[in-house]
Amino acid sequence: MTSTSRVVLSVGSNLGDSRARLAEVVDALGDRLVAASGVFRTPPWGGVEQDDFLNQTLIAEAALTPREWLGFCREREAAAERVREVRWGPRSLDVDVVSVQVDGVEVVDDDPELTLPHPRAALRAFVLAPWLDVDPEAELWTPDGVRRVVDLLAGLAPDERSGVVRVEDS
Repeated sequence: MTSTSRVVLSVGSNLGDSRARLAEVVDALGDRLVAASGVFRTPPWGGVEQDDFLNQTLIAEAALTPREWLGFCREREAAAERVREVRWGPRSLDVDVVSVQVDGVEVVDDDPELTLPHPRAALRAFVLAPWLDVDPEAELWTPDGVRRVVDLLAGLAPDERSGVVRVEDS
């Protein structure tokens, strides 16, 4: 019997035609796409001086393993000619696996190549706000237990939250 997985992806871009880059990921998911948030303008995170990002959350389902979802992300980044020169620096496309459920069970794994759920997702408004936009009932496993995304977002600093602004529907 084949397992079905449900993935939450965080997609961002601040180089080139960012809207087109996000749309390319949506198109690549095809009929695996379950839902797409609106597009959000967000300030850069991590202290590197650069332009704002456009971010979006995508939810998809398929008979893929978590590593196969990671492979999908890397393929999309390669297609966008993603270069990793500066940590948290500008990028043509960033596609992160935030969480994966296999047959309805959350995957929790501390593998350094694919830590699940994403270890910093609960701290980033640019991940949480678009996710909440697409799934108001979303929950995220954290080391402190499963938490509602709405509560995680509310727990962030006001300036962190206020910088994430919806600019358009998907």
